[in-house]
Amino acid sequence: MEQPSPVSQIKLHHDLKAIWDTPPGWGFLSAVNHTVLGRRFIIAAFTFFAIGGVLAMLIRAQLATPRSAFVGPDVYNQIFTMHGSVMMFLYAIPMFEGFAIYLLPKMLGARDLAFPRLTAYGFWCYIFGGSILIGAMLLGVAPDSGWFMYTPLSSSTYTPGINADIWLLGITFVEISALSAAVEITVSILKLRAPGMSIDRLPIMAWYLLVTALMMLFGFPPLILGSILLELERAFDLPFFDPTRGGDSLLWQHLFWLFGHPEVYIIFLPAAGAISMMIPTFARHPLVGYRAIIAAIIAVGFLSFGLWVHHMFAVGIPHLALAFFSAASGLVAIPTGLQIFAWIATLAKGRPRFDVPMLYLAGFFVIFVIGGLTGVMLAMVPFNLQAHDTHFVVAHLHYVLVGGFVFPMLAGAYYWLPHITGKVSDHKLAVPAFWLIFIGFNMTFFLMHLTGLLGMPRRIDTYPAEAKWEWLNLLSSVGSFVMTIGFALFVLDIILQVRFGKAFRRNPWQARSLEWATPTPPPSYAFASLPHVESPADWLEPGSLGNDLAAGRGYLGFTRNGWQETLGVGMTDGAPDQVVVLPRSTTLPFWTGLATGTIVLCLLFKLYWLALLPFAVTITLLLCWTRTTGAQSDLGPLPIGRGQTALVHWEAGQPPSWWAMVFVLAADATLFGSLLFGCVFLAMIAPGWPPAVIVLPSYGVMALAAILMIAAALFGRLALRDLNRNRAPTAWLGSAALAHLGACAALVWIIAVDVVDPTQHAHQATLFALLGYAVLHAGVGCILALYGLQRQRSGKLSPIRNLDLRIGKLWHDYAAVAGLVALVAVIVLCWSAGGRP
Repeated sequence: MEQPSPVSQIKLHHDLKAIWDTPPGWGFLSAVNHTVLGRRFIIAAFTFFAIGGVLAMLIRAQLATPRSAFVGPDVYNQIFTMHGSVMMFLYAIPMFEGFAIYLLPKMLGARDLAFPRLTAYGFWCYIFGGSILIGAMLLGVAPDSGWFMYTPLSSSTYTPGINADIWLLGITFVEISALSAAVEITVSILKLRAPGMSIDRLPIMAWYLLVTALMMLFGFPPLILGSILLELERAFDLPFFDPTRGGDSLLWQHLFWLFGHPEVYIIFLPAAGAISMMIPTFARHPLVGYRAIIAAIIAVGFLSFGLWVHHMFAVGIPHLALAFFSAASGLVAIPTGLQIFAWIATLAKGRPRFDVPMLYLAGFFVIFVIGGLTGVMLAMVPFNLQAHDTHFVVAHLHYVLVGGFVFPMLAGAYYWLPHITGKVSDHKLAVPAFWLIFIGFNMTFFLMHLTGLLGMPRRIDTYPAEAKWEWLNLLSSVGSFVMTIGFALFVLDIILQVRFGKAFRRNPWQARSLEWATPTPPPSYAFASLPHVESPADWLEPGSLGNDLAAGRGYLGFTRNGWQETLGVGMTDGAPDQVVVLPRSTTLPFWTGLATGTIVLCLLFKLYWLALLPFAVTITLLLCWTRTTGAQSDLGPLPIGRGQTALVHWEAGQPPSWWAMVFVLAADATLFGSLLFGCVFLAMIAPGWPPAVIVLPSYGVMALAAILMIAAALFGRLALRDLNRNRAPTAWLGSAALAHLGACAALVWIIAVDVVDPTQHAHQATLFALLGYAVLHAGVGCILALYGLQRQRSGKLSPIRNLDLRIGKLWHDYAAVAGLVALVAVIVLCWSAGGRP
């Protein structure tokens, strides 16, 4: 194919705008552009932050005086639970997602993220899920068992209403958004970069976001699994956490904190990435220790998964395990400290200039270091046992999270807001806002260290005057209102900048990173042409580079077929290897998110059979996403500019969608591994084992299910082989669909005939969960095989255009392996309980 003819600079921008812009009016529902969605995430997250802040004020008003009657214990429990849930799940993670979605493509020299519709779907899941939680609070049925939802308090015996179900289903719904963003960010960093941007030239922010996204992929599945198991117990009486029937409430704590402690670093690392971008700008010196910081980021990500028992020192863990987790908890301070010293060294070696973002970064240094020191204290078992479940822990948590995330995000807001708005502010309110926030925060939470050391428990709604905590709590409450005034000034200052700020064309900070090479505010396509990066992406010349790119003197400096195009590159060398064609604006993500939310509502109101209808609608809508993908003829290499060519992504070897399936399956395997861990934990630790009734599995039916799962994977491979040999794969795809369907039938037979009643004992419940997992994956495999048939009949498959079958093969193989492991686990659990043949 010939390269499109050159066009004038004005026409190029006009053509790109026509292709990339979101339609006006009701077209806002069809937005899939990362700039639009990033702003929406940020605004929504800050709205939820304001709601969480109001709830915090209510908590402090209740605790300001002893024996307060401001709110009753039932309302207080809802407020307390919703404050933590909103701040952790509806503010912190979505806020970082918003910054990443908005900034990442611009930092990488791409026009958008890899899966714009997935980003939009995640946004609507976030909005609908958060609305369910806030609506429940307004109706007085909000979750009331704490943001950690410990069992048995959150079990149906002690929380019989729908309060806990709202948390379990609503938060799981919101987690769809988080996992969508994790896949999106991971694949985009690895594949969608400017040509020449090798892995060792990535902007440091990309490294932080890459490790964070991978932590989300492996950290969130345990919480999702725990929420599913607890909801199954509440809805259908499956006793995973009931010690009277072979369950164990500690299983919930393990699953929750397998997510919960990495969550702290998932929140901190993106903020640290923002710091690593801002400090070199204001120091006017490249970041000191780039490679050392990368090693530190990876070390933090790795170590964070070995710390979950840090939160469970008081539950009766064996001493050897206590020593191991205590040492690991202290060890994580080393890579964290390395980053702080690298930032200080960058300032020391440069010629720092001070502005409002640096003021907030100074506040970060003070508060986060204090939080880190108290964290080391809590990592020591003897001290932890004394301070556990006191306000000392509450103070430490807020020093780490507010110091480690909120203050850097406030600095980032002032730093990147000119990029979003194209305006700069005189910051008349920024400095008093900072001092009110800083002083109010320390008044509030430093004094909590003291009330904690004096023995004040957390999670209480009142306390006696004889405890002598009154004056400290009163000062804490006053400090919280001072801090709130500071945040109000911050919001007012941002509004004034957006409305009345002075227009500024580009890069007011004289930063050296690639996002400042775009116009400000940026167009929907970010770059009129894509750059070639030959030096570290943190230290470029955005001014001259931006002019060249705007003039079309880069890659893809033209339009073609009305496509939204960006480039995919090799993961390590950054060489361009494919043209990634992105989907245009569509309302499908909105309707898919709405259908998914309807499933959640049906489950919430116990309309289980009715939930099958929106489930079918959701699957149908997801399949509709694929109607505009692919082509009906082979295109071959396409010109991309600068005398180079590349294949379109559906003809390339490992396009973004292939890698997305790899990472989805990695997260899926983590969930399955957590399920296996739960089964082993209950069988070895929980009381009431072995059960009185032992399941004797039908080995013949299990063997049939195993054969069918293996056959489905084999048929998927044979279908791909025949397609590559230019033969129709129809027969093999049909056989794969039938094999998956047969495996589903065999597994359901085992559940119905052998497991019989999973409510009797956790032994039967774990078998039900393992077999149900295998059924679900075989069912999805059947859908993918039928989808392959549909693509074949529509003419969108060929030996070159075989991406759909390659993605399907990944799923068929995983479903077979996971299904076989599940069957083996069923046999082992039955034998260990005494059910030998």
